[in-house]
Parts: sequence; structure tokens; C-alpha cells
Amino acid sequence: MPLSGKTAATRTHPSPIAHHTGVIAVTEIASAPHDTLQRGLSNRHLQLIAIGGAIGTGLFLGSGKIISLTGPSVLFVYGVIGFMIFFVMRALGEILLSNLNYQTFGDIAKDLIGPWAGFFVSWTYWFSWVVICVADIIAITSYVAYINPTIPSWVPAVVTAIALTILNLQPVRFFGEFEFWFAMIKIVAILALIATGIFLLFSGFQNPDTGTSAALSNLWSDGGMFPFGVGGFLLGFQLGIFSFIGVELVGTAAAETKDPHKNLPKAINSIVVRILIFYIGALTIVMAITPWREIDPEQSPFVTTLAYAGFGAAAFAINLVVLTSAASSSNSGFYSGTRMMFALAKDGHAPHRFSITDNRGVPRRAVFFTAVFLFSAAPILLAGDSVIAAFTFVSSVASVFILFIWGMILVSYISYRRRFPARHTESKFKMPLSRFAPWMVLAFFVFIVYTLILGEDTRIPILVAPVWFAGLAVIWQLRKRQLLRHGEPLTGAVKLPGTGEDA
Repeated sequence: MPLSGKTAATRTHPSPIAHHTGVIAVTEIASAPHDTLQRGLSNRHLQLIAIGGAIGTGLFLGSGKIISLTGPSVLFVYGVIGFMIFFVMRALGEILLSNLNYQTFGDIAKDLIGPWAGFFVSWTYWFSWVVICVADIIAITSYVAYINPTIPSWVPAVVTAIALTILNLQPVRFFGEFEFWFAMIKIVAILALIATGIFLLFSGFQNPDTGTSAALSNLWSDGGMFPFGVGGFLLGFQLGIFSFIGVELVGTAAAETKDPHKNLPKAINSIVVRILIFYIGALTIVMAITPWREIDPEQSPFVTTLAYAGFGAAAFAINLVVLTSAASSSNSGFYSGTRMMFALAKDGHAPHRFSITDNRGVPRRAVFFTAVFLFSAAPILLAGDSVIAAFTFVSSVASVFILFIWGMILVSYISYRRRFPARHTESKFKMPLSRFAPWMVLAFFVFIVYTLILGEDTRIPILVAPVWFAGLAVIWQLRKRQLLRHGEPLTGAVKLPGTGEDA
């Protein structure tokens, strides 16, 4: 069966990407050590990395800026976004379980939409992770400034980029352990913050300097839940969407386990609980302890809340935690970018040299190529008015591109239902409201783009998207003509479900 019902030829080599494009992809030395990646993370690694993927820089740093824009209504912002993302994940889950030969989002797009879609999704996903990595590096400079404000912002940016390059030149076992323990630190830190906040609420804590008491009424006592009206509430979606980038890795991580039909539904359905605890629960505690107008948008609200409550040492410790969280997120982004570049090269859409691995299974050339882009964090910081301004710029760019990826997952699902009705009927993990929900969420994504256009500090970053996609369109047309002229297939093949045959 040709891809997307088209007559274009497809590469008949085995699925070239024995990994996913997110943090859950794993490499080890395989039978062909110089051009092959092989999965190798244990279930212990996969589950902690999946949970940690729901907690990132957007929550630790970006939430302060969102609170300054929306006030307590940030809780509803996260609730609405989480509700919509849940449907994206259910669509992704049903597609993955319908054919376990799907290895990347590019595989899904090229099989269900067409070769061009796989090309666009793969390159955009690579670029998204590079941009996300830069955003995390920028966040790290903010945390370093809290410790020592005399250090120029570009110094930690450059040091972090160098450190990430060195880390990603190591065997993947090191990556797995690094991500496992730092995901554990993030989870424990947020749960500890929530527990501390609950204790302060029930003990009637009162700030010795301001006389303000910790109370849930702090959420609505200063202007209500929507102090900036509908306009302010809508602006919160600009940065709010960035906090959820990486949540799609929960589904793909579960799909990599030995029993995906059991683990994938469990992981996806738990997203609602994670959002309630880590996003809504944590920020409810933050704003109950610290009046929301006292939260500094330039700093992590988790750090400033503990400092406001008089726990200076704890605030310093939390700052170290969010710093390691940003380091973990940037490392995951770097790793994802290098493996996506490897996948593109194996699929024939990037220079072949990027598909070559060393004797430890590390695609060193893809690592060095991706590393070049990380150093852009330094000039972005120097050009911006502040760290949060630079972070807002970069995170807005990342948000636009990840919206495209999520949107393509939904478009793929619509195509999947149309082309493979039998698979949908037989699925034991059907997407709820499967006829209506994809269109509802796509409309919501259009609304998010509209809010990005409204914001003065997010309007310019969104202009990067049309330039990027126009460039990809030109490259795709040139590449397609070249392949057709030489009689070569347009892309790699995806095997039929449960078989070794190419689709």
C-alpha cells in the first residue's frame, strides 16, 4: 500500500529510526555500530522521564510571567490547555497502538498524510527541540543570577551549551541515569513545596514583614479570580502553552515499553492527574502563600514564594532544583534534536554524515551540528532587555512550532479514521468524541496563535513560523524533484501493523 494512497515509491529498507524523537529514545551499539541506533532504556527510566516531561521550565519560570498577566485565572488557563492536550494525547495513543511500527511523529505524518508531511514534521520537530533547548539555557541564566547576579548572563549560557555537548557525546546509559535522577528531583521538589504550603495554610502562617496570612482567600481577595478581565485571561494562553511542551513524550515513552497496550493508556490517562497536581495544585499553593501581585514575573514563583515566606535557605535550595530542572530539560531537548537529525539523515532528508554513529552508538556529527545552534542563546540574551524578555521570545517561537506538531497529530488522526476505519473500530483505546474533538482542538490551536499575535512581546516571534515553513517548502520541492529525477523514493516506508511488510 503506497503512502497516503499515493503512487510515489517508498524506501524499502527497514524502518530507519529505532527510536523516538523525544527524550525516551535510546541508543546502544547495535549489529551495525556505525549507522544504527537501538532502544535500551529500562522501564524505570522511561516512566520517570515520562513523568518529568510534564514538569519543565515553562512551569518553573514561565508561570511567574503568566501570573502577572492573568492573576489567579492562570489556574483556568492551565486547566483549559490541559483538557485540550489530553485529546491530542488520546489521538496519538490510538494511532500508536494501531501500528506499533510507528517510530516517530514523522512516521505517523508521512504514512497517514503523505511524504511531504513527514518531511515538514520531522524538520520542524528537530527545530522545535533546538529552540526549546535554547529557552531552557536562557532560564538557567536566570537561576544563576539569583545565586550570583554579578555574573554576565552570557557566561552560564555558553558554559551550559558546552556542558550539554559533552554530555551528549557520552553513551546513552549516562543520559538515562541523568534524566532519571533529575526527573526524580523535580517531582520530589514540587511535592515537597505543596506539602510545605499545605502546612503553612493550616498553621495560619503570617509573613513577619507584611503581616499577610497564608490563605486560600488570597486567590480571589484582590480583584477576584479574573482581575484583568477576559482580555488578561486570554493573554495567559500565550506562555501557558509552552509549559506543556514535551507532554507528548509521555505517550511515546509508554509506547516504547514491552507492553505498550497496557502502559500507553495508563500513561496518557494519568496526564489529567499530573496536571492537577503539578500545575494547578502547585500554583494554587504558591498564590495562597504569596499574594499574586507580589510574585516577581522575572523570577521563578516557586523560589520567590519560599523567600516571601521567610524560608531563605529553602528558596535557595528550590532555586538549585529549578536550575537542575532546566538543565535536565535542555539536555532532553538536545538529545531529541540530535536523534531527530539522525532520523532525518536515515530517511534521506538530511546529509548522510549525520546518520553515522561512533563505536558507542553516538551520532557525533549530529551532536556537533545541533550544538552550533545552542550558542545562539548568548546573543539572544545580549540583544534582549532582560532574561524573561529573551525567554518570552524563544518560548513563543517554540510554542508556534509545537502547535504545528500537535496539529499534525490531529490531522493524522482525522486521516487515520478516514483511511483505516477497521483499525479505529477494533481499537481498545479509542479517542473520546473522536469525530468532534480533533476539530475542536485544532480550532483551539488557531485561537492560541491569535493570542500570540495579540501580545506585543510575542507578535514578532510568531513571524519566524512563516519564514521557516516557506523555507521548508522550497527545500522540499527541490528535494522531491531531485529524488524523482533519479528514480529514488520520496521517504522511508512504515511497516504494516503486525507484519514485516512495508506499507
